[in-house]
Amino acid sequence: MTIINSEYLDLPIFRLVSECAEKLGVRSFVIGGYVRDSFLHIPCKDIDIVVEGSGIALAEAVGEKVHSNVSVFKNFGTAMIRYKDTELEFVGARKESYHRESRKPIVEDGTLEDDQLRRDFTINAMAFSLCKDDFGALVDPFGGIRDLAAGIIRTPLDPDTTYSDDPLRMIRAIRFATRFGFTIVPESLESISRNKDRLDILSKERIAEELHKILSCSKPSIGFRLLDNTGLLEKILPELTRLKGVENIDGHGHKNNFEHTLEVVDNICTNNPSSSLWLRWAGLLHDIGKAHTKRYDPKIGWTFHGHDVVGARMVPGIFKSLHMPLNEKMKYVQKLVSLHLRPIALVTDEVTDSAVRRLLFDAGDDIDDLMSLCEADITSKNPRKVKLLKTNFALVRKKLAEVEAKDAIRNFKNPVSGKIIMSYYGIGPGPALGEIKEFVKNAILDGVIENNDEAALELMKKYVAEHYGWEPVSS
Repeated sequence: MTIINSEYLDLPIFRLVSECAEKLGVRSFVIGGYVRDSFLHIPCKDIDIVVEGSGIALAEAVGEKVHSNVSVFKNFGTAMIRYKDTELEFVGARKESYHRESRKPIVEDGTLEDDQLRRDFTINAMAFSLCKDDFGALVDPFGGIRDLAAGIIRTPLDPDTTYSDDPLRMIRAIRFATRFGFTIVPESLESISRNKDRLDILSKERIAEELHKILSCSKPSIGFRLLDNTGLLEKILPELTRLKGVENIDGHGHKNNFEHTLEVVDNICTNNPSSSLWLRWAGLLHDIGKAHTKRYDPKIGWTFHGHDVVGARMVPGIFKSLHMPLNEKMKYVQKLVSLHLRPIALVTDEVTDSAVRRLLFDAGDDIDDLMSLCEADITSKNPRKVKLLKTNFALVRKKLAEVEAKDAIRNFKNPVSGKIIMSYYGIGPGPALGEIKEFVKNAILDGVIENNDEAALELMKKYVAEHYGWEPVSS
């Protein structure tokens, strides 16, 4: 029986595509994510149109109708148009074959059935017809609608063929399972484990892109556990797998830092669903240095002294290995990893204005994200300890706000610059400039003087007179 789903095609653009396709004498279909998301009642602004014929020709005809520019990618046989807030990509139906050493297929013209056969999962192989005689009909040769209802991830073809042809599909399977809370069927999971070495033919950029999407889900731990269970994580992020396990000596054990890390990332997502991707990366890497700093002390048990410093040093290498940006995004993650122990140290010791100023100075505009990371780092199963830590962090937040309101340290800039010193004393560059600036900066952060130009200049003059004996050439 043909199932008509025209209610999912109520956007005017679909009728326009249908009319243009009929005039060109070709059959067209909506395929993939839009169809899947329609049944899941998830808004989708990216629409893939597959054409039994030229996708470019149909895109150009539709673009002319809606007065939209058409972006053509001849090498891929695709074209794209934007219509209002929707992006439509047109491609001719294809059949593909692969060489083992590459995930780039050999492409030939094909039918809708050929195109559906090359899709990664049954839930992504469903299509809605845009043909006039059966507009809205669901074309579902592999039972995608059944798998969608059952909440399972399954490949249209034998999974070994699907994953070996394009190993990125293994990570995509895990990403979809994470995003939708679906289950990957056992034979598919086993195939991913068998084919894990096929990841070697993938570009690091594509792998990183999938990791970003997993981290953007509401519960990333699902994906990272699947990556670990299938052996993919060891190939992608071996530093993370080294956090696994619990070691016991003389009855003393430490927590499973891998599981703790995943819980921290989930906490970030739960506490702030709109948290940035890079804060989530900071959560994933915040304890990455623990594998290298783990020591057993018979007097106090397990220690991880300096794991914040070691972890921060590891961040650039991890980003580089995944071909991720080594710009301010990496530096942001590195900063949060290096500072993640500082807020709790404030309440463990005494919350002094000086310590708070220094934290504000070091964290800058990222202080709120740092506090979010630290609060997500509370994973104790002891309710009393959790309550105490949360109370302490609330005190730190209050103190941060008070000191910031009083001293404006968050965007602190030293009132005494090297240029000012050189101009005032008529000297050139040298190590003395750094020493003078550092002295003034520390005096402000320690509350010795107020954070203003006049106080800073007076302290500079006093320090220079005592330590260098220089006379000013200007006042």
